Amino acid sequence: MSVENAARVHERLAEYRNRFDALFTEYFDALARRPLAHGSFAVEALDLVRDMSLRGGKRLRVALVHEAARLVAPEPVPGLDEAALSIELLQTHGLIHDDIVDDSPVRRGAPSVYYAYRERFPDRPQTALGLAVLAGDLAAFLSLQVLLDAPLPRDLRQAMATVQATTGADTVVGQFLDLERDFGPVPDRERLDLVSDYKSARYSVLAPLRLGLLTAGEDPAGHHDELARYARLVGVSGQLRDDYLDLFADPGTTGKPAGADLRAGRLSYAVCALLAATSGRDREVVEAALSDPVCAPETVERVQETARRHGVDARLREDIRRSAREASALAATWRPRWRGEAVDFFEQLPLWGAERTL
Repeated sequence: MSVENAARVHERLAEYRNRFDALFTEYFDALARRPLAHGSFAVEALDLVRDMSLRGGKRLRVALVHEAARLVAPEPVPGLDEAALSIELLQTHGLIHDDIVDDSPVRRGAPSVYYAYRERFPDRPQTALGLAVLAGDLAAFLSLQVLLDAPLPRDLRQAMATVQATTGADTVVGQFLDLERDFGPVPDRERLDLVSDYKSARYSVLAPLRLGLLTAGEDPAGHHDELARYARLVGVSGQLRDDYLDLFADPGTTGKPAGADLRAGRLSYAVCALLAATSGRDREVVEAALSDPVCAPETVERVQETARRHGVDARLREDIRRSAREASALAATWRPRWRGEAVDFFEQLPLWGAERTL
């Protein structure tokens, strides 16, 4: 990918992020002026949902919503703001519940919602857990409410809410698949791709595409197969990249120590590739790290050295780029029927994502 194309994608993402962050702030300000319920617990939960939502993020889903609409309509259309708010509220729900499932103390450089409640109620762990679950549920229901309250035709509101309800259910199935993956035999590539599809691609890529097209008056059902394939390829490339960085990235770049998947015993793409490539003593090194909840830095370094000797790091990088190239090539086929500027974005986005920090 050329430097010029990468800069263009980065610039458009920044434009969407800056505008949306102001919109998100206004949304939560309006919610605060009409409290959802009486009582300090509900108010505190909304404050934590707000803090998590506004704490950061690339707002890639927001960009996808807008660019999907631009495939059809040259100018912004009604409903885009509500679609963007909905998809980011669903993301907040996912982050809160992910941190409960993974027992994660930190999210985006600050305490996770779960750990914020644990600090608030140190002597009542069950209360802290319950409140964190409810805060995540609140974000999920708000993501539907913002669509159902939108000043749009009833049929459009219903179609958009259906997309989000289906996406939410698929994502929960993805969480089940993600947890189940780490039990039993080492999963094959098809199984790993299925997890990536349900856990991330459907809500991070496919849902924004469908919402954006709906707002612009285009029925996404007629393009389901190609949109779903594009989303799956982008999602797989992104998850491969995340798993690669978890093992090989410089902690100074990622802000967290390498080897989190090893410590958690997760059968990620990187870990599965390592197990497939090694045998004998080298495989024992990987298996020992997987069964070690501490997995000290020197243990991670031994696994990294083993991976490099077997060429696993290079193969993973190529796999990331291959999925991105396939997604880019698929987007290029949209050019005859959809607007070229938006097609350019979808063509370049997977390549930009694949190259970041690799």
